[in-house]
Amino acid sequence: MKNILLQLDTDIQPSTFDSVVAVDSGAEVMFRHGGVTPDQVAGLVHGLIFTRAPSKLNHSAIYVGGSNVDKAEALLAAVTKSFFGPMRVSVMMDGNGANTTAAAAVICGARHLELKGTQALVLGGTGPVGQRAARLLIRAGANVRLASRSLEKAQAAAEQIAADVQSGSPEPVATTDNASTAAALEGVQLLISAGAAGVTLVPQTIRENAKDLKVAIDLNAVPPLGIEGIGFQDKATENLGQICYGAIGVGGTKMAIHKAAIERLFSRNDLVLNAEEIFALGMELEG
Repeated sequence: MKNILLQLDTDIQPSTFDSVVAVDSGAEVMFRHGGVTPDQVAGLVHGLIFTRAPSKLNHSAIYVGGSNVDKAEALLAAVTKSFFGPMRVSVMMDGNGANTTAAAAVICGARHLELKGTQALVLGGTGPVGQRAARLLIRAGANVRLASRSLEKAQAAAEQIAADVQSGSPEPVATTDNASTAAALEGVQLLISAGAAGVTLVPQTIRENAKDLKVAIDLNAVPPLGIEGIGFQDKATENLGQICYGAIGVGGTKMAIHKAAIERLFSRNDLVLNAEEIFALGMELEG
């Protein structure tokens, strides 16, 4: 029996990238749907699950993607709501690559630091990757500062993360200029920059003076890079006495996690892979 993957994308054109990775990861047949809205989900899901016996549903799975992560989360909720009893399949959500990217970034940090008790700073913390990275770090026992140019936005995101995690809360901070960025870096051992592409958030002079910083991870691959002095291909490269990762350096780990997650979907029919589950899978890969 062939492995079928139903791809539900929030964008009009389903992601070719996600489709190629799926095929390379064990999906033998792809049903690709773009511009999907929550009210359309039940019919698509039921068409997938009603055509095979419950004992064979591990050969069917669902991937939810799209550039709008909030809309992708809404699709995931609609997918899980459409399941009942044994009539369900495994599903993965990775809108805009946010889950796999956040998981990969935190895992890169965990290679060099014991996350429990580590002081971390997440720049661009109100975006989808930043919020997920903060969530994963808190669950791992780290102390997290969540930074945004707007303190109000940082506070709102911190409150949402605290509600989701229920075991800790990030400290919201505003990084509006070099002085406030330097202050946010005081005592920080792990820095993850998840800001908008092409915007430098940490000038090299500030990073030079961050005496406690051990690991710096920049997820921006578009020049100018988010953390000045880190190359986008850096992978565990020592720079200024800090272990540095660029976007491509993290990308290998992200791709490994993405492929392993798709493969895992076909191992059983009751998995829901969101940020935390994808991170746990990534940690498994680390051995």
